[in-house]
Amino acid sequence: MDAFDGRVDSYISTFPQEVQIRLKQLRAIIHEEVPEVVETISWGMPTFRYRGNLVFFAGFKKHIGFYPLPSGIEAFSSELAGFSTSKGAVQFPFDKELPLELIKKLIRFRLAENSEKSLRK
Repeated sequence: MDAFDGRVDSYISTFPQEVQIRLKQLRAIIHEEVPEVVETISWGMPTFRYRGNLVFFAGFKKHIGFYPLPSGIEAFSSELAGFSTSKGAVQFPFDKELPLELIKKLIRFRLAENSEKSLRK
């Protein structure tokens, strides 16, 4: 399977241009941090897998939902304090720049988690 999934391109293309730019930026960061990541669509949103589900994202009317799973939200709760969060998600509103360094930290954290889990199997 190719690392880039055309279905994710189709998903992104359904959004207005300014939202597409942010979704593409987020997608590129994920691929930069984890070159081996495989993308697909699960639960109706772009899903990035490496040794299991790594992260997900989804576009909404006023924000991008980023899903580093509950462990990622918990591990970075203090850094995520300025954003709306739930058990496994954080909302990045369109009226703010994407917190690129924080996103990279979340991806690296999830990568380490999945790598550790796969070593224990």
